[in-house]
Parts: sequence; C-alpha cells; structure tokens
Amino acid sequence: MITYIALLRGVNVGGKNRVVMATLKECFEQHGFINVVTYLNNGNVIFDSEETEILQLKKDCEALIELKFGFEIAVTIISGTDLLEVLEQTPKWWNTDKESKHNVIFIIPPTTREEVSASVGEAKEEYEKVAYHERVIFWSAPIKTFSKSRWSKIVGTKIYSRVTIRDANTVNKLAELIKKR
Repeated sequence: MITYIALLRGVNVGGKNRVVMATLKECFEQHGFINVVTYLNNGNVIFDSEETEILQLKKDCEALIELKFGFEIAVTIISGTDLLEVLEQTPKWWNTDKESKHNVIFIIPPTTREEVSASVGEAKEEYEKVAYHERVIFWSAPIKTFSKSRWSKIVGTKIYSRVTIRDANTVNKLAELIKKR
C-alpha cells in the first residue's frame, strides 16, 4: 500500500468549482481508496492505494471528480514518500523569513519545469528567490514587494492552468500528516 496526496487545482476559489471536502472524501472511499483524509478546503486529499502508476491515479481522480461534481479539474498526484524527499531539498532561504510569502508550485504532468520557467521568465533576484527540484518549484518573495516579483505574475500566464500552488504552511502540514501515518 502506498500513501499519496492528490492536489486538486482550482477548487473552491471565488465560488467556482465548489467541492465539499466530506463529499470528496466519501467519493475517494467509494472508489476503493483507503485511509482517506482531506486537509483544508482547497483540495488536498491524502489516501492509500495499491496502484503504483501515478498517471493512472491522476486519471482516476480527475474522472471521479468530474463524475461526482460535474466539472473537469486538473489533479496532480505525489506520493507521501516523494513529498517528504522534496521537502528534504528545500533551499535554506525557503520558509525562513516571516515577512515573505513562501510557496511550492507543483507542476501538473505532462507539463515540464522548463515549460513553466519559459512561460514565467527569469526570477527577479531583487524581489524573489526560486529553486527547482524535479516537478516542484520553491518560491519566496517579500510581502512588501510581492507584486514586483516575476513569479507573482504566474496567474496571468498560459501555463498557470498546468500548476497548482500551495503555501509553506499547507505543504508542511501535509508532510506532518504523512509522517503520522
């Protein structure tokens, strides 16, 4: 049995793509996933499965959501082990300054890190820090100058629909929940 995290993109944002987490949990359980736990209202689902193909899990989760809730959304899947390994690679500057925003950008396959970087452009070193690890991008920017950072503009790019972003607190809490299993 492998523990996974499904990160749903764009649910419960501005009244759109409304997903009740209790219903989502039940939906995952009915599909046969076990030990299902949701965290926060923005679409974080931890579950166990015997399936080893992440692409198949992604397709299954997207199909479940479309069937149950009536809309298509992108889902990215990361194993609990992989999330913990990613967090071992955090840059020293990430999530250390309380006056900055610290995010993790998860790239939704088949999109590549290179495509995301090309779409957003080079980080503005005076306003932000960016580091890459496989399909994850660590990004920090001071709150005072956040709007001047290049990566804050990812929302306006075509690539935005191919990533999902979680703040440091959420990612660290997901890791904590994984460790407790």
